[in-house]
Amino acid sequence: MNGLTTEEKTVEPTPDEIAAQTTIADVYRADKQLAGVVRKTRLIHSDFFSELSGNEVFLKPENLQHTGAFKLRGAYNKLSQLTDEEKARGVITASAGNHAQGVAFAAQRLGIKAVICMPATTPMLKVEATKSFGVEVVLHGDSFDDAAAHSLELQAQHGYVYVHPFNDREVLLGQGTTALEIINELKDVDAILVPVGGGGFVSGVALATKMVSPTVQVIGVEPENAACMKAALDAGRLVTLDSADTVADGCAVKRAGELTFAFCRRYLDEIITVNEMEIMSALLSLIEKHKLIAEGAGVLSLAALQKLPFKGKKVAAIVSGGNIDISTLSALIDKAMIARGRIFCFAVQLPDKPGQLLNVSQILTDENANVIKLEHDQAMMTDSFKKVVLEVTVETHNQEHIDRIVRALNAGGYEIEKIDLLR
Repeated sequence: MNGLTTEEKTVEPTPDEIAAQTTIADVYRADKQLAGVVRKTRLIHSDFFSELSGNEVFLKPENLQHTGAFKLRGAYNKLSQLTDEEKARGVITASAGNHAQGVAFAAQRLGIKAVICMPATTPMLKVEATKSFGVEVVLHGDSFDDAAAHSLELQAQHGYVYVHPFNDREVLLGQGTTALEIINELKDVDAILVPVGGGGFVSGVALATKMVSPTVQVIGVEPENAACMKAALDAGRLVTLDSADTVADGCAVKRAGELTFAFCRRYLDEIITVNEMEIMSALLSLIEKHKLIAEGAGVLSLAALQKLPFKGKKVAAIVSGGNIDISTLSALIDKAMIARGRIFCFAVQLPDKPGQLLNVSQILTDENANVIKLEHDQAMMTDSFKKVVLEVTVETHNQEHIDRIVRALNAGGYEIEKIDLLR
């Protein structure tokens, strides 16, 4: 060739090639890396969710994992695979939640410098929890996208290794170890339900499951308002959603990853979507029936149980995380109770004379309705100046109980106006 040399170029494998080349040995390698680091969360049989769904349901409580979520698995596996040179450079990521704490925990254990970019609007509880691992936290912007863009700028300036929350092979391999634990403990499991955000968790679980037990169904669960993976699978290509507004904020992702899309297309059986009320109702049921706290994204699998296209099967539903602040938890519980008919609010006009409030109270007492809020203000008189408006909030049992209360008030001569607390 006339003495000329041709510079060889390294051709990076495509996402589809990576998905095809990844084997169960890679998952077992990740499992070995995580030995003694992650908590092997034991399955919990649920009588309540079993009866509700017509299947035998077992909860996989990753909300009890170190850092309160499954994210530690992927983050630690990723960091443990870095070369000495990469470890010396340090790592960076962007996250407003569980991934941040997973990376921080892993970095502390492995002695690696870590920088976590979080939106300036992140609750201080999450910021302080991340800082507690000794990492550097940078608050920037009003949204995750702002923080992510800034993290890329810092990576370019300082040469950090980027740790993506889901679109990374080593991350999804770490998440896949969850499936190994489920199958080892429940060898005759028929289906595994997995929450889906960007797709890293469900990719790893689907890969590991199909490699070990190909007949086990792996079903992803997404919020209707943020179903980016379902949209991609339906279209046969990646799709960017216009919005991703959901109470399952850990899964509020507008666009799935290229790599996770390739894995899901290859290994995932199907995706079920759930609405906001179904998510909040599942959260309330988990708290009431199992005394377990989870975040919105954490209960997606539970919200989908009644939508399964089969009965009489053994189902493992992964509760993916439990990092939720008290004010958010309280708001979600209230909304779920309202939607279930457990809280009822109404307004009624009363003649402005003594004894009227007592009459209404007696009717509510007779109907076993517990008053939790009462507003009776003389300044709220109607135009006639002969009546005042009473606004009442009561605890109820269900919609039938509410209907009975309304009939009793009507029978007592009171016309009421129902107040929608979910507006």
